[in-house]
Amino acid sequence: MTNTVLDPRIGDPIRRAPRPYRPVRQRALVRLLSLPSVAVPVAVLGTAMLALVGLAAPNDHTLDARLPLSVLPTLPGAASTFITVGAIALQLVGLLGMLAANAEGWRPRPGRLFAVGAATAALFACLTPIGSADVASYAAYGRIAALGGDPYVDTPDRLGGAYEHLVSSSWIHTPSVYGPVATWIQQAAAEIGGSRPWLTIWLLMLANAAVYLAVGGLLLRTAKDKTRACLLWTANPLLLGQMVGGGHLDTYVAGAGLLAVLFAKRGGRAGRAWDAGHGMLIRDDLLSGVFLGLACGVKVSAALLGLGLVWPLLRQDAWARALRIAGAGLATLAALYSAYGLHAFAPLSSASGQVSVPSFWQMVQWAGRSTIGASATSTLISVSWPVLLLVIAFLLQRRIPRTAPADAALPFALVFAWIIVAPWCMPWYAAIAWPLAAVLPRSRTTKWLALLSAVLAMVHNTGGHGWVW
Repeated sequence: MTNTVLDPRIGDPIRRAPRPYRPVRQRALVRLLSLPSVAVPVAVLGTAMLALVGLAAPNDHTLDARLPLSVLPTLPGAASTFITVGAIALQLVGLLGMLAANAEGWRPRPGRLFAVGAATAALFACLTPIGSADVASYAAYGRIAALGGDPYVDTPDRLGGAYEHLVSSSWIHTPSVYGPVATWIQQAAAEIGGSRPWLTIWLLMLANAAVYLAVGGLLLRTAKDKTRACLLWTANPLLLGQMVGGGHLDTYVAGAGLLAVLFAKRGGRAGRAWDAGHGMLIRDDLLSGVFLGLACGVKVSAALLGLGLVWPLLRQDAWARALRIAGAGLATLAALYSAYGLHAFAPLSSASGQVSVPSFWQMVQWAGRSTIGASATSTLISVSWPVLLLVIAFLLQRRIPRTAPADAALPFALVFAWIIVAPWCMPWYAAIAWPLAAVLPRSRTTKWLALLSAVLAMVHNTGGHGWVW
């Protein structure tokens, strides 16, 4: 814009030329980090540093066990902390740089990116889990089921021995909060691992890595921008560290949830192209519901995807499609839980009142306990956060390009909002949002998703040991 002032002699406006643009150092640094020749080495360095933490396990940021490739001497506490936090920071910077370069036209071969991601995933799957002790809990619940117990009633502390020793103190007295699908996966690994928890954990890590790569392969086939899809999932340094290096079940949720969205999208196309056949529309809707039910059978939080799929259909008066997807999902979930009964939901209610760090609900919790009491505060938080989730999801959806299909945009917005406002949230919960971002048009929400994932990862990376100050 030009600056306009009045000439004091005649009162006529004088137009001044705009000041020349002078890039500041920050912009120059951003451009530098967006160069592929810089971003890629930064991402590789961060991933290699995190792998070093797993190679030198056990330490303050890994599980207290050794998997086959964890062969280096144990890292000292301070060294493991600096390396872990530095690695996550470098992974974030490298990822943002690669995404910026991709937006500017950088197009590495998707097959090459997939191969690099696959090799890295295979490495992490053979290292001691990094950043979390959740896999030890998975192994313990699987061991309980393999011994004929009920993981929704029995707790890991009753196992004793090596399995109990590996479980974090936060979950040692807690029954399983995961669905039947997760329990069967855990039981299958424990049946083979037997009394050797390291083998059970390794099998869970290998299975998780295989699912991670299967999701990457699915995105490679279905996403319009295959290079971007690989950068957001298979070759994503943050996800390789958190999902594969941590071995979290959220990978299964992401896979089943992606299939639910893709079948819903295909059903929508079949509905618009009626000559494709009404039977194809019904089949795709039912398959979408089945995969939605399977995702909830791993973690019930995947129900948010169901809301995201059904609500746009209701707004379009597509009641039949909405009923098919919802009905198939509920029927699948009921069939899964029938193996254990309604008591399998009980651990979920007891865990729902927890508040994690960092969360603004901590301030509400602190203020409420000193004013209205702990019980009333817990009720207030339980009622408030779902409402806030819907508000933030609405705002997020407006940031997504209008060309995005509603059956992918709203599920993404709901999941992203959940990560932001849920009282209890971990970095690996973001896994379900990343494949949805890969099938959506490019937007700034992906950058914010990366930043939020990295911040959570920097806070929750102690391998179940907790921070020692």
